[in-house]
Amino acid sequence: MPITPFTSRKGLTRRSMLGATLAAGAAVPLAAAARPAWAGPAVVAPAATRFTLPVPTGPYPVGTVGLHLVDRSRPDAIAGPGHFRELMATVWYPAQDVQRYPVSPWMPAGAFEAFVTDAGFSDLAGLVPLTAGHVGAPVRRTGRRLPVVVFSHGAHSHQGDHTVVVQELASHGYAVVTVAHQYDTYAEFPDGRIAVPLHDRQAPTLPGDFAADLRFVLDCVEKLAAGCNPDVDRRELPAGLLGALDPRRMGAFGWSKGGTATACATLADERLRAGLSLDGPMQMNPPLAGNLDRPFMMVSAEFTRATDPEAAAFWSHLRGWRLNIQAQGAAHVSYGDNEALFPQVAKVYGWSGQQLQDVIGTLDPGQAVKIQQAYPLAFFDEHLRHRRGHLLDGPSPAFPAVTFLP
Repeated sequence: MPITPFTSRKGLTRRSMLGATLAAGAAVPLAAAARPAWAGPAVVAPAATRFTLPVPTGPYPVGTVGLHLVDRSRPDAIAGPGHFRELMATVWYPAQDVQRYPVSPWMPAGAFEAFVTDAGFSDLAGLVPLTAGHVGAPVRRTGRRLPVVVFSHGAHSHQGDHTVVVQELASHGYAVVTVAHQYDTYAEFPDGRIAVPLHDRQAPTLPGDFAADLRFVLDCVEKLAAGCNPDVDRRELPAGLLGALDPRRMGAFGWSKGGTATACATLADERLRAGLSLDGPMQMNPPLAGNLDRPFMMVSAEFTRATDPEAAAFWSHLRGWRLNIQAQGAAHVSYGDNEALFPQVAKVYGWSGQQLQDVIGTLDPGQAVKIQQAYPLAFFDEHLRHRRGHLLDGPSPAFPAVTFLP
């Protein structure tokens, strides 16, 4: 659960804190918020158990496998001579015969401990939730290749921070590849190294760097589709994964800086047939250039076209299908796993309802989860599978908080 800035009873508003961190442009990542003063004692109640995530609604069980990737076209000056851009990624997919395969945690234990410790919640380190993904389970093959969606996380976050959306897509027949953007993430490498965000202005953590990672992941998807294993350690892949992905039907989505990176990557790479941004600031570095004629959807909260010139400018460059929606009461962290996890954190610490709203906004958490499950799926179904529904046509009584912005 990315701990991004939120309203403190004694400090700045959530909006002004976000604005301050972004004032210097997209090169300044969203900072991880410190533990609020009212968060309660740093002792987990004895009754506290492992946190849980909502189960996906699709008809298929979900499998998952990690990939250790190295982009040899990009030298890594921080790692030193002879080193190249190194990434961890995870493929999520519809699976079969999952009973024999272990369930994947939301984050590896070492990365989760570093994540919650940096956020001031070290006493939660033993409560990492489990996902619906079964590690190494065979891919469900139907004779047709799987459409692919790649995911880009936010600044100072991790590749699992939108697992609700990711496993929802996988349960409906998508292959989803999440990427951990090195130097701006929490991740664990196969040799046991724990990656944490690097507070170095020279680190490759601009939205353009994230976008380059996404484009490299597209290369890896093409290798998998061609029957080649891109994992640098040549670890065994799940049965049926090689040749299962469809490189002709690829899309991307991201949250916060990852949403901006998704926009950058979609502008730059025609292999991405559709892009979705979850409250991306659209403060692009390198600057925005050119128009986009492929479908793009913006889901807004803090960074709206009415309040942010960068978001408005990006919207004006969309020449194809476009849509902008906003859930009333949503905060910047509302379009992710925070809505499922922070109510559980609140119970552990005994937060009041107002204190919880200070973190995740006033949007009902249950409604927020359903929005995450429904709208990205409807978007990619329409533009990668050509399955047109009615959810994206206008307001729905099933989602009264969602407004369609003109």
